[in-house]
Amino acid sequence: MAAAKSNTAAAQGPDVAFEFVQALAAELSAGEVELPGYPAAVAGIQQMLNDDDVDISRVVTAIGSEPAIASQIVRMANSAALNPRRIPAADLRAAITRVGLNTVRTATVAFAMSQLRVAPDLQGLEREIEELWQRSVRVASLSQTIAKRLTQLNADAAMLAGLLQGIGRLYILARASKHEALFADAQAYSHVVQTWHLQIAAALIENWGFASDIIEAVRSSEDLEQDVRGPLTLADVLAVAALLADYAGTPDTLKALVGASRPFQRLQLDFEACENFMTSTAEEVAQLREVLSV
Repeated sequence: MAAAKSNTAAAQGPDVAFEFVQALAAELSAGEVELPGYPAAVAGIQQMLNDDDVDISRVVTAIGSEPAIASQIVRMANSAALNPRRIPAADLRAAITRVGLNTVRTATVAFAMSQLRVAPDLQGLEREIEELWQRSVRVASLSQTIAKRLTQLNADAAMLAGLLQGIGRLYILARASKHEALFADAQAYSHVVQTWHLQIAAALIENWGFASDIIEAVRSSEDLEQDVRGPLTLADVLAVAALLADYAGTPDTLKALVGASRPFQRLQLDFEACENFMTSTAEEVAQLREVLSV
């Protein structure tokens, strides 16, 4: 009887998901992927920040018109995580200069996510959005720490990429909540998320104009079988950060993943080294999580 029920669920899952997946594919092909509830003001600021040569005065003016984002940037600039020497930033211009454009981009994304939690179109999803957001914060904090401690890669870019790695999950959650049959079928919903979330995330951040290295890192962040040779990439950092974020509490599963995943090998991390890394950086990661959790 149990086998019969399982077979029935397996048969229903693809049927439940088929229409939804067709819509996702059409949106990707048409370049029409937009995150419901994403603030237009943030999108405008991000477009300006896409120019690495943008005049700092323009950035200060644009950010200053959004007090919540400005406050977040100043808070980040003065945090123990990003300002270990505890030299206070006197004003917004000083804060932006100190943290750099990638951290400013991170702050705008963090603010946008805080707005999604109260978006009228997403009412009833507050708990699920909060869970996904806290996962993104964990991945971002670990990505920044891994890049800084174990590589020569830009740690601020790693933090930004880590924060964006789960954005496709948020998009699918927002859309699937309107498809009651899919949302009620946990197995079918999980399959859609695992199959599509990185494609959706890459499409979203490409639409927002983020740098190609960020887009590629997110798109490739679950490729665990790439060649161990060659230089380390942001994708390696994201892959390891995501697995540590998801499985640090289940050591047996994490141990198996560490042994089978090339990004861990490329970072020269075995299971014991992962445990030591998580212990030695726990305070640093906690500080980053605190400053990102707006």
